[in-house]
Amino acid sequence: MMPLRAALLSAALLLPLSTPLRAETAAPVPVPAPTLECTLLSGSPMVESRLFFGRNIGDHLGVTDKAWARFVNKEITPRFPDGLTIQDAAGHWRDSDTGRLVKEPSKILTLLTASDPATLARIHEVADLYKKRFKQQAVAIVMRPACVGF
Repeated sequence: MMPLRAALLSAALLLPLSTPLRAETAAPVPVPAPTLECTLLSGSPMVESRLFFGRNIGDHLGVTDKAWARFVNKEITPRFPDGLTIQDAAGHWRDSDTGRLVKEPSKILTLLTASDPATLARIHEVADLYKKRFKQQAVAIVMRPACVGF
């Protein structure tokens, strides 16, 4: 079972080359300096993180809606109680072992957070827990600076 390789490729293309983030270091992602636009929004510099979760285990849907909801309620929401967004998605990737195109349902989690190391470590914890619990090889994580106003 392989997660969304296409999402991984897309994620790699979306990340600025000057903004690497390694799970081992949980280095802060640079946030934008306050700009006129951010001030006009009454916004704050934050980090937008998107996590891509494949739901297949092998060739079958292994992460059911009920299992996903339990994971969100037990692992994600307690770590990010200020809010989050979850979207359904349809992913596909090419299995490097077989060359076969694999399609699978997936979830995209979007978080707007501070860039401190503790917060970024919690993001990686969620990805690691998902991989372990649902036998996934990877969870794609895309992080980028954002100006956020509410």
